[in-house]
Amino acid sequence: MGARSLHSLLSWRLPTLQGTGYPSAGRMILWRGAPACISLQIMITHLSALKLKVLSMKARVENIVERGKVGEEYIASEQEQEAFNKWTAGSFTRQDHPTVIQVLLDSDKDKDMITGHVMPNLIYVSREKSRTSPHHFKAGALNVLLRVSAIMTNAPIILTQDCDMYSNDAQTPLRALCYLLDPKFQSNLGYLQFPQRFNGINRTDIYACAFMRLFRINPSGMDGLLGPNYVGTGCFFKRRVFFGAPSSLVPPEIPELSPGHTVDDKSIQSRLTLTMAHHVANCNYENHTMWGSKIGFRYGSLVEDFYTGYRLKCEGWRSMFLYPDRAAFYGDSPINLLDVLNQTKRWAIGLLEVAFSRYCPLTFGARSMGLLMGLSYAHYAFWPIYSIPITIYAFLPQLALLNGITIFPMVSEQWFPLYVFLFLGSYGQDFLDFSSAGGTLESWWNEQRMWMIRGPSCYLFGLVEYLLKSIGISAQGFNVTSKVLDDEQSKRYEQGIFEFGVSSPMFVPLTAAAIINLVSFLGGLVRVCTGSSRWEGAFVQMFIAGFVTLNCWPIYEAMVLRSDKGRMPTKTTLISTFLASALYIASFLALRRN
Repeated sequence: MGARSLHSLLSWRLPTLQGTGYPSAGRMILWRGAPACISLQIMITHLSALKLKVLSMKARVENIVERGKVGEEYIASEQEQEAFNKWTAGSFTRQDHPTVIQVLLDSDKDKDMITGHVMPNLIYVSREKSRTSPHHFKAGALNVLLRVSAIMTNAPIILTQDCDMYSNDAQTPLRALCYLLDPKFQSNLGYLQFPQRFNGINRTDIYACAFMRLFRINPSGMDGLLGPNYVGTGCFFKRRVFFGAPSSLVPPEIPELSPGHTVDDKSIQSRLTLTMAHHVANCNYENHTMWGSKIGFRYGSLVEDFYTGYRLKCEGWRSMFLYPDRAAFYGDSPINLLDVLNQTKRWAIGLLEVAFSRYCPLTFGARSMGLLMGLSYAHYAFWPIYSIPITIYAFLPQLALLNGITIFPMVSEQWFPLYVFLFLGSYGQDFLDFSSAGGTLESWWNEQRMWMIRGPSCYLFGLVEYLLKSIGISAQGFNVTSKVLDDEQSKRYEQGIFEFGVSSPMFVPLTAAAIINLVSFLGGLVRVCTGSSRWEGAFVQMFIAGFVTLNCWPIYEAMVLRSDKGRMPTKTTLISTFLASALYIASFLALRRN
């Protein structure tokens, strides 16, 4: 989390201490009188001091970024001097730099200043990067941490967390250990997954960033089989799970990395330990090894979490899903539409990399895990394929309606009730699942609207980009989703207003579909009212166009009614209008020839 984000977070939480951040604080004051007031005052004092430190850190970071180096005035110890000596001009950049391993807290030496309790080891690791060596994005970073931690402590339990996630319950590790150390599950329980939960989502979750099905509904169902998938954060692993199947250990290339290796009783700051840790963090260390294929987090997909969890299940490991009433962890979510779509597009490409690989869930997965688990993973892997039917339904019935052609059964025909049953049944089941997981009607409406929005935008672009990449025309880079808070964007987000703001190719098909559906619905009404078309024949197409038009209200609002910085860019509106007109003309000419 950047300094600006953390500053904004503290600025919001500090004045709301008696609100959602600390729900019992107000009650303590009323029930226990002065001692509770004193405790609360101490808490506020500590938070105020922390906020001042964050502001100071922000100023120092901005100064260092502006100067391009760490000045002597910021180096307070010999250890820091040794670490920053590696920051030499021209040899330390974001894409090209040596390994940095710094022990910040040593359990053999450091104690809590107030309680006197021993502090846990805290080690900063920055792996070596080189423009000439692949680094495998997040999976590569996790494998480096796996090896470095094996050298320094080799703890048997590992927790993976995204940088924007934080603990919300100190009892969470105990909950996890209750299962991971239970003799009944010792043989093949590989990891325990907590759901991702987000603290900054607005009341109705307009971008459906809570992903109720991905993080709550589907994992509950998979928990009845072999367990939920790994979602990249909030997950406790046994170290053993990364070294082969439960019944067959795949030994690493050096014994010090083995999950059963006992670390010698020596300081983690000894030269021998640090030298070995630097060695295994080298960017060329994995050459000619099984890291990323049979050992560690798996390479081959941009969604390394999905792919790693899937491969572990295929090897015979099980997992468990824990969903306590009090959230174990909280995190941030993007607050503008483009970041949401870019994030999902990256997921779409990674999922397709798994779907069309030798490890396809429909074939390899079904053989390894059973049909039901294979279908569960296939449901995720083939997500981007939804872009094809969604895009067809966004344009084809509407263009046919504009040209006076009916493509669905009339209301009086015998097949019409089937269409009604399929529509109401699918949406009714969807709503029941969503509400049973604690969702509201408004958040469900936004969830299904975002499903429609993702179809002709990020899913479609992800599918096209994957196909181009497969034939060697395009290559996908890894872009971290921005979650930095902007005051104006935050205000609009809290008000439930969609954020467009910048031009993006992904907005073009969305806006074109919104235009065509609105014109088609109005044109259908005119045709029915003037008698040019029978309402029985045009009803289904008008219903689809009207339903999409209703879902596209934020787009119409951003195109015409808004004047803030989050409105739809004029350039995007013009291009989309041209595209919609071209599609209509093409459909008119094609149908006239027939």
